[in-house]
Amino acid sequence: MSRTTDAGDAPRGERGPSRRILLRTGFTAVVAAGTAAVLIPLHDHPQDTAAAPARDPGRTTAGAAGAEEFAEMYRGREIRGGVSVLVPAAGPGGGAHHAEPVAEIRIDGRPLHVMRRADGTYLSDVTHYESFPTLRETARAAVDELGTARLALPASHHR
Repeated sequence: MSRTTDAGDAPRGERGPSRRILLRTGFTAVVAAGTAAVLIPLHDHPQDTAAAPARDPGRTTAGAAGAEEFAEMYRGREIRGGVSVLVPAAGPGGGAHHAEPVAEIRIDGRPLHVMRRADGTYLSDVTHYESFPTLRETARAAVDELGTARLALPASHHR
């Protein structure tokens, strides 16, 4: 005796589509619709993939309150710093996006990784447990901490 039940006496080829085929078709339709919903805005608004850095020397950058640029010799070391604003290309919504200010410090031409904290102060890799109100003070503290040592060159992540 067979464990499967047939729909009446209808031959196997004349039955409607199986539940598996209906579920597979429904799943495929949902995936296709979801993919289309994601890709249509990208197709309607082509965008430039590279972010455009906007830099205005000597002036405070809009959107980065208290931003500063400086270049000086401090204890025999050349320190330079400032804030660059990365303006992302137009996204799926079209309009303007929030510009991200990025703090940069270089000591003798070598980059010092700097992070801005939520309270608006800065910290660096060299002085990680201390915060400073300005980039200039952060750079000077890093020079004081480094002494005669030099910053390492940035490591390449793709070897």
